[in-house]
Amino acid sequence: MAKEQKAKAKKEQLKGKTKEAAGKVTRNLPLEAEGRAEQAKGDARQAKEKAKDTFKH
Repeated sequence: MAKEQKAKAKKEQLKGKTKEAAGKVTRNLPLEAEGRAEQAKGDARQAKEKAKDTFKH
């Protein structure tokens, strides 16, 4: 399950980066902000999984 969550975190980060870049190119501030928010969500998920791994080992 941890690998699934880590993959989901990476997917969210990539999706967020893509949205942020698209928002910058098109000067769509809401899309850019949404992308940053998705990246933050992915970062938080990744941090949670790393913390769980730390306590497992």
